[in-house]
Amino acid sequence: MTMALPLLTTDAAAACCSPVTGGVLSVEEAENMARAFKALGDPTRLRLLSLIAASEGGEACICDLTEPVGLSQPTVSHHMKQLVDASLAVREQRGRWAYFRVVDDALDRAAQALRPGALR
Repeated sequence: MTMALPLLTTDAAAACCSPVTGGVLSVEEAENMARAFKALGDPTRLRLLSLIAASEGGEACICDLTEPVGLSQPTVSHHMKQLVDASLAVREQRGRWAYFRVVDDALDRAAQALRPGALR
């Protein structure tokens, strides 16, 4: 059994089918957004961000991040580099150890990019 679907008017189509971002991304915006979403697409990186955000003072030493995720320090450092490169975290060297902090509103910016009318 086939069923005919109603045709949308131009106004109705524009309302329901408008671009998710609400505007056209520049090459740089698209690259930055893709880097952030790629970094967020890894479960270990999401856990690392949540561990840092939940840490006392909102920051954590790399030495305190390895055990909770069950990975070696070099592997955690690699994941943290991806988060820093994506502007989701910042790194501060203190002597021998690196300390990380989640960038304020970084996750909000990523979520906002998906909301209609978010750009421009």
